[in-house]
Amino acid sequence: MTDTTTEHPATILIIDDHPLLRRGVSQLLELEDDLLLAGEAGDPREGIRLALELDPDMVLLDLNMPQMDGIETLKRLRDGGFAGRVVMFTVSDHEEDVVNALRSGADGYLLKDMDPDEMVRQLRQASLGRMVISESLTALLAEALCSQRNQPAAPDIHSLTQREREILLELAAGLSNKMIARKLEITEGTVKVHVKHLLKKLNLRSRVEAAVWAVQEGIER
Repeated sequence: MTDTTTEHPATILIIDDHPLLRRGVSQLLELEDDLLLAGEAGDPREGIRLALELDPDMVLLDLNMPQMDGIETLKRLRDGGFAGRVVMFTVSDHEEDVVNALRSGADGYLLKDMDPDEMVRQLRQASLGRMVISESLTALLAEALCSQRNQPAAPDIHSLTQREREILLELAAGLSNKMIARKLEITEGTVKVHVKHLLKKLNLRSRVEAAVWAVQEGIER
């Protein structure tokens, strides 16, 4: 602790479905005089409720959560009238995730593997109203924003993870999210997250398009 206590420390709400992560960030904030934990939530809907109730200066928001992803949570926060800063805090360094989050109105994008001291520094910057981006992503972001992307890339099955490929095949077979979840022994929320990711990677707009494309391409197990 230092002697630089501010009269009004910046208040931060954490929305993340990993309890250990929330505890780690909470303990990190306890060491700082000018950053104060306002609350935490493992469920996005509870997080939205707390944000609107507590009105913190900043929300530290996970991108990939099973119940509702960070982008949808961000949109609901804004629709609900939350005017504070929203910083995405995630493991994903995929270009599309970064660009999508920032275009959806996020005030920053930080990676969970960053050094704790660097994270505190970035949160301070965010509390002052500045856009914050993990240093490792700046070159990627600059390149992404400079390229016009007028013509979307053709779908590429090789861009998918093994799990995304499995789900794509079940989509092609006409299975619902609930049925896919049951068959693969995962939660329905996890299926929804994977579907969203595979659509992004394939540059397709809907699960129907994905199913049709998979059938036309003759993709098999």
